[in-house]
Amino acid sequence: MGALTWATLLLTHPLEFRTLLQYWLYHDKKRDITAKQEHETSGWDRETMRRCWYFLDMTSRSFSAVIKELDGDLARVICLFYLVLRGLDTIEDDMTIPDEKKQPILREFHKLTVKPGWTFTECGPDEKDRQLLVEYDKVIQEVNLLPQQYRDVILSITEKMETGMADFAHKAATTSSIYLETVDDYNLYCHYVAGLVGEGLSGLFSASTKEADWLADQLELSNSMGILLQKTNIIRDYREDVEERRFFWPREIWGKKEYGFAEMAEMYRPENKEKAQWVQSEMVLDAMRHLTDALDYLKLLKNQSVFTFCAIPATMAIATLELCFMNPEMFQRNIKIRKAEAASLIMRSTNPREVSEIFRSYCRKIHSRASTADPNFLRISVACGKVEQWCELHYPSFVRLPSSTGQAVSFDPEDARTKILENEQKIDSELRKRKRIEEIREKYGKTNEEAAAAIKDEGGFPYEVLLLAGGAILLIIGLVVGIVWWVMRISD
Repeated sequence: MGALTWATLLLTHPLEFRTLLQYWLYHDKKRDITAKQEHETSGWDRETMRRCWYFLDMTSRSFSAVIKELDGDLARVICLFYLVLRGLDTIEDDMTIPDEKKQPILREFHKLTVKPGWTFTECGPDEKDRQLLVEYDKVIQEVNLLPQQYRDVILSITEKMETGMADFAHKAATTSSIYLETVDDYNLYCHYVAGLVGEGLSGLFSASTKEADWLADQLELSNSMGILLQKTNIIRDYREDVEERRFFWPREIWGKKEYGFAEMAEMYRPENKEKAQWVQSEMVLDAMRHLTDALDYLKLLKNQSVFTFCAIPATMAIATLELCFMNPEMFQRNIKIRKAEAASLIMRSTNPREVSEIFRSYCRKIHSRASTADPNFLRISVACGKVEQWCELHYPSFVRLPSSTGQAVSFDPEDARTKILENEQKIDSELRKRKRIEEIREKYGKTNEEAAAAIKDEGGFPYEVLLLAGGAILLIIGLVVGIVWWVMRISD
């Protein structure tokens, strides 16, 4: 941002100016992959790996920054994982490649990815990631340098993804069907292009030993995490995809009789604004069913860099869903959250509790804008309520955490749950007291009154502990004096 842009932002959006300034001043870049001490794990000292980092910057500016901040060699591994899948996706997306040529390449891509020297130069001239495939031999060289446990995960996920992509590409080329018909088809497509990415990342996290071994087996949560991000992008990119004749919204949703659309392109016409927003809300609702799975997944992570890597895209996704919800501008242009909001989310996405609070705040905004005229109103309310329920279950709002001033954990006195907790604590204390009285009666043969008096004495000042501590101190002093006296006796 230039000086003029900063000045304009200060005058027009002062709060956003403050947020961006805080981000610029205080958000530390945790890692510099070009530094000499990082060469062993980042591979920056090899020309081929430097080129791979360049392609990562060119193909994904948003993911590039968070990938580079991952600990150790995990950044390099996930960089290569991303480039392999980006190369596969580029071939699948390129409509200038005939199906009979595309099919064998797609279905063998996992083998080509480890075949030294292989490149692909037949992508259309307008394909934005064409150069990645022209120099794909550099990616292959680096993939072949990876330890076996990483390479196995990458090739396994690539094989699964290429099969799904090839099936969908072949169906589109041979049936002339340009639409996904059902929600199940939509979910399957999102699984192939994004859910498998989530599964692969979990496998790589486990293979790196930075996360538990069993994380690789959390397939449902990993799949939901990836699908949430993919569905969010599909919703936001409506206008761009329609203009390029890519239709990912399932007909089962937008083709309902109550909406009355025969083609997806009809939704951006001004006269269809209301019903188009109803379709939009149902698409957002479909994405929101993955929110609690995403929160569950994030709660499993223990490595800070891995958590941040996963949390930032998730919070960006819920913010984007809120931006799209009931927003007619989405049908006219590609909309994005503002830079200051993105910066704030990056700075806040540091722990599961804060991320859950971000999810809850955006769900409340979605619920506040929901219209009772919308056929999806009730289901939207339920989806928002599930996030509220998740947050209250794991991080009850009546519990006040310690503050920076040193205040201990406390409870909101105005919340009814505080009174319930206090009553439970009293009952627990009374039960412990009764149990102790019973123990004293059985052990010493005393009456209830005598046992109760003994317990009262136990709760008094700990004289025995004080005497033991004093004795220990005197013993230590005596030993020190004795050693000094002995040294002085035998020395000159």
